[in-house]
Amino acid sequence: MKHSLITLFERDIQRLYNEIEAYPNDAALWVLPSTIKNTGGNLALHLCGNLNHFIGATLGDTGYLRQRELEFSTRDVSIKQLLSAIDEVKTVVTSTIERLSDEQLQEDYPFEPLGYRMTTIYFLIHLSGHLNYHLGQINYHRRLLHS
Repeated sequence: MKHSLITLFERDIQRLYNEIEAYPNDAALWVLPSTIKNTGGNLALHLCGNLNHFIGATLGDTGYLRQRELEFSTRDVSIKQLLSAIDEVKTVVTSTIERLSDEQLQEDYPFEPLGYRMTTIYFLIHLSGHLNYHLGQINYHRRLLHS
């Protein structure tokens, strides 16, 4: 199961990297049409913050301190900076999951971010779905502006 999780997270974080890299320029990341709520740049920041917090800090003890509100209010981060952040979070996610034992995966996640108790494996699967949900939004944002 651990190998499958790592494979899926690596694949989908790479897809995030590819989506951000496909924007034609830095400014395009931050365009906010009235028909959607978040820019591609803010969604990428949100995904990096989410994975760094829930996997890196909580399970990997990385010391990352999340500032969720900045994930949605920060603007004008360059494509290069976002790609670097995505590379970093990919390393954090992979190395953290690799270090988890099968027993740790079956234990309860350390707190209840969804409002109820769940195993660590359950929450990791949830995080994978969350990543893909926002990855689709980023793809839509990019294509909406530049099709």
